[in-house]
Amino acid sequence: MKNILVPTDFSENCNKAAELGIKMAKLYNSEIHFFHLINTPVDWVNLDKQKEKRYPETVKQIGSVKADLRELEKKAERQGLECRIFLEYNGGQANILDHSGHFHHDFIVTGSSGTKGGVRELQGSNVDKIVRKADVPVIVVKDKEVSFPFKDIVFVSDFLEDVNEAFKQVISIAEKCGAHIHLLRVNTQTDFNSINQGLNPLKEFLKKFPDLDKYSMNVYNETDVETGINNFLKYKDADLIAMCTHGHTGFLSLFSKNIAEGVTNHSELPVMTIKV
Repeated sequence: MKNILVPTDFSENCNKAAELGIKMAKLYNSEIHFFHLINTPVDWVNLDKQKEKRYPETVKQIGSVKADLRELEKKAERQGLECRIFLEYNGGQANILDHSGHFHHDFIVTGSSGTKGGVRELQGSNVDKIVRKADVPVIVVKDKEVSFPFKDIVFVSDFLEDVNEAFKQVISIAEKCGAHIHLLRVNTQTDFNSINQGLNPLKEFLKKFPDLDKYSMNVYNETDVETGINNFLKYKDADLIAMCTHGHTGFLSLFSKNIAEGVTNHSELPVMTIKV
């Protein structure tokens, strides 16, 4: 992991995401970029200095944002990190994804507010769209305080589709953090079976990773996947939930779009999604 992107709107959860991004960059000795989008009443980039004076509130807002970005830059540099800050005007999630592609980020870390409603807009860019379309892993930080280095990671899958490359990224983070991986399969009403039968896909999957030692296998029979995850977390503390996505169709077949985005929206824990 050489380069981490942190889109931020300076909300509480985005600030927690910034802290996590700095800690991850420190652990991996990565460069870190902080990125903010701001909406202005006119085309600010092509506005001359004289005309800017017609919009004193916007000038004030831009000054405040630049100061906040510089504070994040100073925090990163105090940790000995290479850091760059970016301010873009009047864009959306496409700007964030274009920026990430241009700079070849290995990871995106951002914040989203609330566990009782939809994913909050990140200055005009829906976080769930970033999750769905990003080519690199995304961690969305929510209401719960982030515990890092992660010690317990829950990897949720049906373990029937090819998620090998995605799981390697989970293993990479787990090994770097010294974390335990909890593999979780949730049998829903359409595929209820015995726990032993439910373990078979996990056992087959793990044959591809013979060197993995810090893990557990878990199968839950529940009415839906999100309930299964929540019930598992009642009995097992975790620091991160990891899931996979398909770029062209959204979330893997185990998850309907609504269920998977429900996990991202409603979980208090950070959620990592990985495109396969």
